[in-house]
Amino acid sequence: MLVQDREDGGPNSPKGPKPSRERSSIPLSVSSRAPTRFTGAKNLDFSTWVSENIYKILTIFLLISTIAIFFYLRSAAGDTTTLLCLQSTQTHSIRPEFPKINWNNIPAISDKSTPYANFRSEKWIVVSVSDYPSDSLRKLGRIKGWQVLAIGNSRTPKDWSLKGTIFLSLEMQAKLGFRVVDYLPYDSYVRKTVGYLFAIQHGAKKILDVDDRGDVIDDDIGKHFDVELIGEGARQEVILQYSHDNPNRTVVNPYIHFGQRSVWPRGLPLENVGEIGHEEFYTEIFGGRQFIQQGISNGLPDVDSVFYFTRKSGLEAFDIRFDEHAPKVALPQGMMVPINSFNTIFHSSAFWGLMLPVSVSTMASDVLRGYWAQRLLWEIGGYVVVYPPTIHRHDRIEGYPFSEEKDLHVNVGRLLKFLVAWRSGKHRLFEKILELSYAMAEEGFWTERDVKFTAAWLQDLLAVGYMQPRLMSLELDRPRASIGHGDRKEFVPQKLPSIHLGVEEIGTVNYEIANLIKWRKNFGNVVLIIFCSGPVERTALEWRLLYGRIFKTVIILSDEKNVDLAVEKGNVDYIYRYAPKLFDRYTSAEGFLFLHDDTILNYWNLLQADKSKLWIANKVSKSWHAVPVAGKSDWFAKQADVVKKVVATMPVHLQVNYKESMKSDDTLTICSSEIFYVPRRFVSDFVDLVNLVGNLDMHHKVAVPVFFTAMDSPQNFDSVLNSMIYKTKPPGNLTTFYSAEAPAIHPWKVSSEQEFIKLIRVMAAGDPLLMELV
Repeated sequence: MLVQDREDGGPNSPKGPKPSRERSSIPLSVSSRAPTRFTGAKNLDFSTWVSENIYKILTIFLLISTIAIFFYLRSAAGDTTTLLCLQSTQTHSIRPEFPKINWNNIPAISDKSTPYANFRSEKWIVVSVSDYPSDSLRKLGRIKGWQVLAIGNSRTPKDWSLKGTIFLSLEMQAKLGFRVVDYLPYDSYVRKTVGYLFAIQHGAKKILDVDDRGDVIDDDIGKHFDVELIGEGARQEVILQYSHDNPNRTVVNPYIHFGQRSVWPRGLPLENVGEIGHEEFYTEIFGGRQFIQQGISNGLPDVDSVFYFTRKSGLEAFDIRFDEHAPKVALPQGMMVPINSFNTIFHSSAFWGLMLPVSVSTMASDVLRGYWAQRLLWEIGGYVVVYPPTIHRHDRIEGYPFSEEKDLHVNVGRLLKFLVAWRSGKHRLFEKILELSYAMAEEGFWTERDVKFTAAWLQDLLAVGYMQPRLMSLELDRPRASIGHGDRKEFVPQKLPSIHLGVEEIGTVNYEIANLIKWRKNFGNVVLIIFCSGPVERTALEWRLLYGRIFKTVIILSDEKNVDLAVEKGNVDYIYRYAPKLFDRYTSAEGFLFLHDDTILNYWNLLQADKSKLWIANKVSKSWHAVPVAGKSDWFAKQADVVKKVVATMPVHLQVNYKESMKSDDTLTICSSEIFYVPRRFVSDFVDLVNLVGNLDMHHKVAVPVFFTAMDSPQNFDSVLNSMIYKTKPPGNLTTFYSAEAPAIHPWKVSSEQEFIKLIRVMAAGDPLLMELV
């Protein structure tokens, strides 16, 4: 890889006289170089002729040799990349001196020069500043629980300040006593390395690496990021992981997973740009060791200069959006992804990976750091996870020239192959880190300066109290475990509007695909739970085929469990009892929609519904009605007594809601409950109510209206289901009964593939793409 020389050289760059580019020959006068008819005859002796024309002979010889070498390399490699690689290797493949470090004798470094000596915080945001505080930086400073640390450089205004933000000027950085300061250029964002050490010195457990041009979405870093990996705040859930089925696959484009196939991140080898197909299947991994978390950025994502200048449409700013509902995805050992420095969380186990190289161009520094850190992360059993959009970056900057990224484009593919193949016999992590930095200098990926810089960085980490993680055995050299059919997890990414050659895409030219994307975007984080009362062998796959295109997932419950069809056991009379388990399984879901298989859902008519409210057919008299208890069977009396017991034990806010809605104890509200929706904000109340019922014999048709009126006032329910078509018995001709304008249809029974095909054909009036299924 070529390494860009810095123009200013920095305070520690080697200095010396530049080689002269002037020619040493003396200009001849016209009379001395223009022959005339009066010039005497020349001596034709061969030795004399050679001596007089020696410079011309040597020049021609060198020219011929150069051309021969060029065509030899061209034929060997097929393009000029070989020539560039050879130049890089010849220039930088050296035998640098290996630093000698006494790991057991590194004196501690404490903060004795700043006003923050006694300040401690576990969560830090580190940002480089070259101008006065931006609006985005001011917003960062208002995020609760996170301390912003701004690192200045030679371009930062002398009077820079922002309330609540710790600012380290060049002068303050020089007094901290860190070894790395001696290697850092004065005018570069890589001075953030000082900030990382300062944060670790002052108690950091998590560091968000950002720039000052991005707005955190909803001002909530933890909305998508897993800020906590252990303890009560941790999300105990499995994570999708790219398949290791192809051992030759070393890098992936994560933007495809999040809906943008024609966009690629800075640092992706250009030869991989054309790989736009989605994953055939994924596997799963348990969360907990995702020590580096890379967030996607909306607006202006992390793209390289090739994309920026070839996809830019005039002066119009980029505003590229990614699928915020797509699940996060992990990288297995042997596979990497570009990592940047403006939307990434590093956990303490990966703090050693924060070092930004100093001998490469600034636009390559963070990406090379990311690949270097990912390889070392495997040594401690950690991995990288890529997250949905966490930041929105505005396209208000000029694109960087291609020359600023040459350290990426020239040979990043070779770097990936080198890192995957690299092995070390060292027994401590820091020794492996130093050995890898040395090997990368030998291979020409950076210079000896970064070897020394790595040594200084590791010593500074130990000096501020950082404990290096323990090593874990690698599995790279072991035969890969075969991936069984049950281990394969499917996720089909959306294809969102993008930018391609200056032309805006909509996914396809027909509007049906655009509608499907719209529906998926609206319900892509809603879990659909269907109870099947009929034979699941004939209908389970069909329901998933129909609704799985729209919702986050489709869970099927039935009286009988069927492992092969992933059908779970449930009792329709007490279906609410299974809800807490399903809520816990999908903690990031936006809401849960319950549906009986005798009710058809026209999802295209639900787009206007408020997903933060409760949905139920309380205005449909045949579904929701009050029954006088007196004079009815013992079943109604027993159910009314159970309701009284449950209401008496309700917390005050639930009991007040219920009694305001139910004015009389002489009636019992019955709801057939074929369809209802519980948003995320009511999940805890729903679970509490289920626990209050406990083992009491409360029927589902009684429990659901009790729960709903306790959770919220009926006047606050969304009215979307009020216009559903509801009859107690199906008519003879279902075709005339169906309406594509209604949000739901009841009853409509499907018990065979033929009946399912009939249903699909009538539903195609609202979703024409359904005809593709039949």
